[in-house]
Amino acid sequence: MLKCADGHYYVGHSDNLDVRVAAHQSGAIGGYTHSRRPVELVWSETFGTREEALAAERQIKGWSRAKKQALIAGDWDLISVLARSRSRG
Repeated sequence: MLKCADGHYYVGHSDNLDVRVAAHQSGAIGGYTHSRRPVELVWSETFGTREEALAAERQIKGWSRAKKQALIAGDWDLISVLARSRSRG
């Protein structure tokens, strides 16, 4: 997960994290982060397969800002609380 200069978060997956972050940082990748540079890597995780990484990306993209910030902080208790409060709607 990247934190953009405007404070927004970008979630993606990659087979080579260093190369991908550098591409976002340099502007070589158009799209969401291009006009929001510089970016900062704030969270990453290694997954066993590309499919698992893509599933995690899709899940996290749907999370609230607060839940993403809890993930960055490693606060699993807060993630759980936020998940329960959202499901109660």
